[in-house]
Amino acid sequence: MQFFILFIGAMVFVFYQFETPPIFFNTVETQEVRSSDYGDQFHSLEEKYEIAAAEKELKARELISAMRAEDEQNINEAEIELREAHQNAQGIRDEAIQLMQENNPDMDPKDTNYIFLGFVTEYLPAGLVGLIIAAIIAASMSSTSGELNALASTTVVDIYKRIFKQEATDRQYVIASKVATIIWGTYAIILAEYASRLGSLIEAVNILGSLFYGTILGIFLVAFYFKWVKGSATFYAAFIAEAAVIYCYVFTDMAFLWFNVVGCVGVIACAIVLNLFIEKPAQR
Repeated sequence: MQFFILFIGAMVFVFYQFETPPIFFNTVETQEVRSSDYGDQFHSLEEKYEIAAAEKELKARELISAMRAEDEQNINEAEIELREAHQNAQGIRDEAIQLMQENNPDMDPKDTNYIFLGFVTEYLPAGLVGLIIAAIIAASMSSTSGELNALASTTVVDIYKRIFKQEATDRQYVIASKVATIIWGTYAIILAEYASRLGSLIEAVNILGSLFYGTILGIFLVAFYFKWVKGSATFYAAFIAEAAVIYCYVFTDMAFLWFNVVGCVGVIACAIVLNLFIEKPAQR
């Protein structure tokens, strides 16, 4: 799934190397600045950006031609010219964002979450756009429902039933499940409000997932392929591996996708080592 999402992002990125993108993808903000006192300045920047984007597209095509001809000298020159054209276009875009911030100091200068939406609405047929929107809504509803039910069930079975009320009635468990659903739903809403400020939501979700996916995968791999490793060793190994992942996230510049490898390998390695010291005394 992560590969598919990243692949779509890469394809959209490549598309906009050969198609002039808007100077800012959040159309609400651009419409607001156009209708303000800064409208003429913004329009001038848009015209400059279109020229710079066209120049960038030309340099990209020249680079492709040089790569097809396998001419190393032309490839190096084209790469430098393309990089300069990109920096020129980016500089104009930064000026436009600064102008929008002067018009509205509370505006979000990051438009990453609007790029794919802009691509869908501008370049796909209307019927296909409707199907994509319907699929997104259906998937989000299904995912939200399943996650809330799973979280509520886990909360009731693993926490409420084991710690607070082991002999409760079915009605009490149902009420506890509904309360847990409300609590988790509220937490999800608060987190969503905060996540909207993190820039790219896809990247934010992938980073958050990468902090835990590797450790969880390591636990499953130990259970399936290292059956002689006992639960206590795996339990402590998971904490050690998760601590290593968090350390890499906070104190290193490691790419977030490598957190999965660190967590998975860390759980397996630590579980095997700890099993030698934890389980043997118990067997005696």
